[in-house]
Amino acid sequence: MLMNNEIIFLVYQSPEGGYEAQALGHSIYTEADTLDELRAMIKDAVSCHFDEGERPQIIRLHFVREEILAAA
Repeated sequence: MLMNNEIIFLVYQSPEGGYEAQALGHSIYTEADTLDELRAMIKDAVSCHFDEGERPQIIRLHFVREEILAAA
């Protein structure tokens, strides 16, 4: 039985270029060069991680952007 209908991924721009995504509360990590590729990789990773009856129905992407300011 599906206990949680949603899974949340934190999405970061990779320092090397492209994007990285990590699921909250699950051991799922993936990366890709473009956002479209990343979306496809996330769907595939979720499909592989969960059994058919336990897969979340909603995949939420939370984009994290880091900004550095000079203190002086």
